[in-house]
Amino acid sequence: MAVKKTSAFMKPMNVSDELAEVVGKGPMPRSEVVKKLWVYIKKHDLQDPKNKRNINADASLKAVFGGKATVNMFEMTKLVSKHLS
Repeated sequence: MAVKKTSAFMKPMNVSDELAEVVGKGPMPRSEVVKKLWVYIKKHDLQDPKNKRNINADASLKAVFGGKATVNMFEMTKLVSKHLS
């Protein structure tokens, strides 16, 4: 019987302290981290109203985004990766 291999995207990962402030303590799969990140962004109204692809960071997200005040969605994914191990 073949063992179903979990995709890398679904593998539970350790979450840094900075990221845990936003999405909660890990380990959790990358997909779950991204989902929780969007919940946080929408709850705190951090999406740029003029350009929905941009996220305006609050203090907690700035720690995750390496101090950047605004990042786009693609950059966000890359920055969040640094907080997963």
